[in-house]
Amino acid sequence: MIELRNIQKLYGDKEALRDLTLTINEGEIFGFLGHNGAGKSTTIKSLVSIIETSSGEIYFDGLPLSQNRQEIKKKIGYVADTPDVFLQLSANEYWNLVAAAFELTKVEKDAQIDKLTRLFDIRLIADNTIESLSHGMRQKVIIIGALLSNPDIWILDEPLQGLDPQAAFDLKELMKAHAQAGKTVIFSTHILETAQQLCDKLAILKDGELIYTGSVEELLQSAGDESLESVYLKMAGRQNGGTAHE
Repeated sequence: MIELRNIQKLYGDKEALRDLTLTINEGEIFGFLGHNGAGKSTTIKSLVSIIETSSGEIYFDGLPLSQNRQEIKKKIGYVADTPDVFLQLSANEYWNLVAAAFELTKVEKDAQIDKLTRLFDIRLIADNTIESLSHGMRQKVIIIGALLSNPDIWILDEPLQGLDPQAAFDLKELMKAHAQAGKTVIFSTHILETAQQLCDKLAILKDGELIYTGSVEELLQSAGDESLESVYLKMAGRQNGGTAHE
């Protein structure tokens, strides 16, 4: 179980997260929804220790993240919101680097790479530099790196962005299987249909504040017959039907 308790994040005078408190259980796919700048990536980067919160605490199975970063990091597979990292390395070199960081044996590493490169149809470009690959192929390389150690907790920031339809379908199936195995999947998305299709629970953020947490079904039931898009835009969109230039 992951708990965020009264999380605040300040960038100078700007409050990116304000008193964020929520619980993410094992065995569920938990989604973050929100407009650009709502606080999704700040929350995810706090969970994976890329940034430190200004106040509050995050707990993984009762352990405070601030005091157990290295131990907790070993349980996490992370996909950032951009795949433009380690561009001078080949895909294989990047995976070898990840495998070394997680202390995988050669047998473990080779088995995972073989399985995942076959699934994402990327075996033929494994010796190409990441810089030379398209955005979608880079995304596949980073996803494989995140899953290489078979971590208990997947934290994925816009993971479907740039993927072809087959790869997106395959990743969604992996996410479902991981949660069904009692593990945790956390991801952010702008795509409401994806959230409705995948999420057991979701959190909607607006201007750094949590405005809803619960299941998609509960959210839709509370709004009658409205679509998720309609409900979401009423909660997180512009108020009173304003136009973009207002």
